[in-house]
Amino acid sequence: MSELLIIDQLSVAYGHVEAVTGVSLKVMAGEIVTVIGANGAGKSTLLNAALGLLPSHGRIRFDGRDMAAVEAEDRVGLGLCLVAEKRELFGTMTVEDNLVLGGFRVDRKAAAETLVQVFDRFPRLKERRSQLAGTLSGGERQMLAMGRALMSRPRLLMLDEPSLGLAPKIVADIFAIIADLRATGVAILLVEQNARAALNAADRAYVMELGRISLEGPSVELARDPRIAESYLGLGH
Repeated sequence: MSELLIIDQLSVAYGHVEAVTGVSLKVMAGEIVTVIGANGAGKSTLLNAALGLLPSHGRIRFDGRDMAAVEAEDRVGLGLCLVAEKRELFGTMTVEDNLVLGGFRVDRKAAAETLVQVFDRFPRLKERRSQLAGTLSGGERQMLAMGRALMSRPRLLMLDEPSLGLAPKIVADIFAIIADLRATGVAILLVEQNARAALNAADRAYVMELGRISLEGPSVELARDPRIAESYLGLGH
């Protein structure tokens, strides 16, 4: 597998407070990588900096290209996409219009084909295509946010807390969709507080604490690590 995203010694500060300090990670093509950690560890900041939404120091390379001078919108055009924690839908627009907006950088024919694929992947969105996004349930809003991101035909999809506030059955559905996306060749960088679900889904994992990477390795190995079990899986003795 080729290296798709490389983050090297990335630091992000809010004023004089450093939220991310010297973080390095990589995502290979077709791989699911998760970043787990407590609330406030800097995980969301890391994703926003990777997309270029926050100023940062360090190096970000996507598909072999240095992202230093590439604006966020152009990073999306290159295939790097983020589904934010707040989902950021247009509540007064229909489900279908939200999706169509997600494909605004894609030519019309490709966007139409992708819309069909999104409706196939999310049948509930197809049922509610004429419904206002603001009237959807939490799980449906998460599906719409993911579907809208897929309209841009990403090569790497970054997901920020996709299970937040959702019922266990819906969480299981979302993670099944994540696994299915990987099968189609889309790489996933997953930030998630539900460590158990994230480690079960991912190939590799990073643990982020106080803005730094404290542990990394294959997800199966980290799930067996006593420190992870006690801190994040509720398996301490």
